[in-house]
Amino acid sequence: MATPSYTLINALRTTADNLEYGAPYQWGHMGSCNCGNLAQTITGYTKQEIHAQAMQKYGDWNTQIQSYCPISGLHIDHIVRIMLEQGLTTSDLQHLERLSDPEILAQLPAQNRNLKHNNKQHVIAYLRTWADILHEKLVYDLVFQGENVAYMQ
Repeated sequence: MATPSYTLINALRTTADNLEYGAPYQWGHMGSCNCGNLAQTITGYTKQEIHAQAMQKYGDWNTQIQSYCPISGLHIDHIVRIMLEQGLTTSDLQHLERLSDPEILAQLPAQNRNLKHNNKQHVIAYLRTWADILHEKLVYDLVFQGENVAYMQ
């Protein structure tokens, strides 16, 4: 799972808020799907810019992430690299596109774990739950890191 940071947690929450309050959502559009919306938040690129860059390479986000190459010179790989630099992993992005990360799903109420990858409300719930998990991990790490430092002194 992603490396927790306040920057990433805020990006996940901002993306969820944007979707809830009217950001365009279309699962089949590379710039306004699950990964596309998060990419907009993290990179500042528009949905049109992301979509245009993605169309230079074959496949959906999952396929493009599988063939990700940080030195390809392709703009979509640059976009993915920026996302990875925020602490995300390629697995995180693949799970986001399908709303399939087992750790995130396990935190949802049992009756709400059967998420549809192309349902905007499900994407919002997934992003918020993911942000909450990362926040808990970050706080835990900070608390125990602080204890270890105090213990070592």
